[in-house]
Amino acid sequence: MRGQTRARMKDEWEATPASPLKEVLKAKEAGKAITRMSLAPGMTLALGLAVLAWWVGTYFLPLVGGPVIGILLGVAVNNLVSLPKSLRPGIAFSSKKILQTSIVFLGAGLSLHQVWRTGLASLSVMVLTISSAFIVAFLFGRVLKVSANLTSLVGVGTAICGASAIAALAPIVEADDHEVAYSISTIFFFNLLAVLIFPALGHLLRLSQAGFGLWAGTAINDTSSVVAAGYAFGQAAGNYATIVKLTRTTMIIPIALIFSIAGSRRKHGQPGNGLSGRETAGFRLSRLIPWFVVWFLVASLLNTVGLFTAPLSNGLNVAGRFLIVVALVAVGLGADLKKIMATGLRPLGLGMVVWFVVAAVSLVVQRWGGQF
Repeated sequence: MRGQTRARMKDEWEATPASPLKEVLKAKEAGKAITRMSLAPGMTLALGLAVLAWWVGTYFLPLVGGPVIGILLGVAVNNLVSLPKSLRPGIAFSSKKILQTSIVFLGAGLSLHQVWRTGLASLSVMVLTISSAFIVAFLFGRVLKVSANLTSLVGVGTAICGASAIAALAPIVEADDHEVAYSISTIFFFNLLAVLIFPALGHLLRLSQAGFGLWAGTAINDTSSVVAAGYAFGQAAGNYATIVKLTRTTMIIPIALIFSIAGSRRKHGQPGNGLSGRETAGFRLSRLIPWFVVWFLVASLLNTVGLFTAPLSNGLNVAGRFLIVVALVAVGLGADLKKIMATGLRPLGLGMVVWFVVAAVSLVVQRWGGQF
């Protein structure tokens, strides 16, 4: 039955129209190299739209903010205009690498003391939201008859860090490309919703800057959406949400190890047969530590010891926030709404249930702990 379901999903995936994700997967399979010249057109488009979004968000719609305007502008352009394939490499690069660079720049405006206190304060909420995400995902995955791999990918994408966590877990559970595509599309749909509704809900619930930052950092899936929603609510909320999200991102390491050990035991029957969990996961462990988290901490350390002057620190912070807008425009430019809706109701239903539970648990734990 599981094999038939995966075969049906693969046929549906192959039948869908061309999309940025399919082009990336094809290029990866063909081993095509991405050059700087191939990145330039897409990056230029993202930069130009980001300038417009920054200007509108600063002078006309400050309550909405540049990040939210940027992602909406990107979505509108991509779904109203047929963009040439030559733009796709630069758009994909901007949505990931420029976002990661912006996070490092934001670290230059923070101190390690602040990072440590925020990460420690969010730990209890984080553990409970991650646990609830996996429990609900596996329970409702069975009810909705979603495949085990797709359930695992949607669960880890919601619990940890969206597409990055899905990419890290996919080779461990031996997921097919179409399963990765389905799960990323599902997670991205709720990322878009979060950017639009979380700031308004935060004001409705009268959350403090720290309270909203903790909620956004633990309940929104992808880093880009966490940052967008956080800074849409306020500068302090954005800083807090960023730290919480980066702390949450590191949780992919123990989660990946658990899945790897479990997979090894299923494959070899007994824990002592074949490769151990450590041997199975060891060669992947170095790739599970995001480089931008390390450099974020380095930037915070340099600021803490006083190597960054106040003007330089403020300048890097502003640059980081602008780069966030560039990255979010690119995220929007990569969003194909037709393809997202073609994912199917069952994966979307699973993603909705898990996302709702995680958001509710985060608020309940905060309220119970008196954190807002």
